[in-house]
Amino acid sequence: MNYWILSTLTTRNHQGWLKGIDGQKIEAIAQQKFQEISDRSPDCPGKIILCDADPEQFIGNFIAAVEAKCPIFLANPHWQAQEWQQVFDYLQPDIIWGNDLAHLQKYLKKPATAKKSDQFFPLPKNQAAIMIPTGGSSGKIRFTIHTWETLTASVSGFTEYFQVSKVNSFCVLPLYHVSGLMQFIRSFTTGGTLAIFPSYKEILNVLNSESREVIPCQKYLQEINPENFFISLVPTQLSRFLEQAIAADWLSQFATVLLGGAPPWPELLEKAREYHVKLAPTYGMTETASQIVTLKPSAFLAGNQTCGQVLPHAQVRICNEDGQPLGVNQIGLIKIRAKSLALGYYPDMASFSLCEDNSPEFTADDLGFFDADGDINIVGRRSDKIITGGENVFPAEVEAAIRTTGLVADVCAIALPDPDWGQAIAAVYVPNHLTVSPESLKIELVDRLAKYKQPKHWVPVTELPRNAQGKINRVSLYQIAQAWRLSQPQTTN
Repeated sequence: MNYWILSTLTTRNHQGWLKGIDGQKIEAIAQQKFQEISDRSPDCPGKIILCDADPEQFIGNFIAAVEAKCPIFLANPHWQAQEWQQVFDYLQPDIIWGNDLAHLQKYLKKPATAKKSDQFFPLPKNQAAIMIPTGGSSGKIRFTIHTWETLTASVSGFTEYFQVSKVNSFCVLPLYHVSGLMQFIRSFTTGGTLAIFPSYKEILNVLNSESREVIPCQKYLQEINPENFFISLVPTQLSRFLEQAIAADWLSQFATVLLGGAPPWPELLEKAREYHVKLAPTYGMTETASQIVTLKPSAFLAGNQTCGQVLPHAQVRICNEDGQPLGVNQIGLIKIRAKSLALGYYPDMASFSLCEDNSPEFTADDLGFFDADGDINIVGRRSDKIITGGENVFPAEVEAAIRTTGLVADVCAIALPDPDWGQAIAAVYVPNHLTVSPESLKIELVDRLAKYKQPKHWVPVTELPRNAQGKINRVSLYQIAQAWRLSQPQTTN
């Protein structure tokens, strides 16, 4: 057997490619787990759930599973009973790897029932299936089916677009999300350095600390020259860095700051420009193994407000509901073909449409348009669109207007059912201070939004329910808004 990925790990460790974590420990974990799989069933690898927040355990286990060509399902350690039940409704694993998961062992497949027919076989032979979760923010968890080939195709498009041969990644995002996983894959496969830090908040604390005592995190930071690294952030993380001048100045030293995971707001982007942060806003998703559209930092600093150009490994079409291509500045559905495109969703794989040449095409849950320069602009999600009194309203526009008031720290606009309007706009917001009220916000919006776009409900909260990538959990948000509305006296709009 050719132990290609284990051999690559050994080679990379000799090159000292890791910062902040122990490569030798990872290699030992990978060897141990690979042997465990081989001893279990060499001819019939079982399905593995990998649920571990520890980066050394995660990478070691991941490499072992890929080497053994086992179907591996990445799981979020923060999932609760409801999320796990969704997963086990259609997945019976043979192995579960992770800490504090004893309560999940009851879902393991019993040895007597582990037949070959139960295994996951729709993939091409000699490829490991890598299932990456998506959709948790919408309330329905699904696993996209990737392979080593789709993930490395994303890397190839990335390196060609940025004109680099090695990718040095400074990772503060969880590896069990595609945004964190791809940072590992980029550095591992291109000969670059991977620096992993457990929390961006810890970095902020170190940067702002006046203590002379050198702690481990501070030591690692001192060993890294940001000018040679890519760092990936979500908007909420970027916002925290820009709140403190010393942190913003440190961030501005990075060669490129990739921004994704959730839509950024205009004020955040403008503040990043003020600090001369070399930001690269991206558009992509789990289905495409991260970004397929990116704005280069030079264009961002010059004032470009778009998501940028399509990366070399992808093709994007803007179409109407009938699938007909639309022209420049015409808003439509975003249809994607890419070498990095997932094979489908587990378990059926038949979830993406086929074009005339039988190549798979994915229709994103987003609306956008190409401008005259070939840059893509994202308008908002189709599923988030609010139809109130027969008028179409995109939450992003409402949220942007509310943010410009300077009265909120965070906000999300959603639809609540309404007997008169069909849907009514509700703004769930975090006030900047105690004096902020719905009345003060309404006054500020009079000249900023058309009347039909102004929220009919204002729901104050201490924080919005977001996941590690900064995405809103809309199911939780809807429940919060509904509970608030039911607690209010009945009024007539």
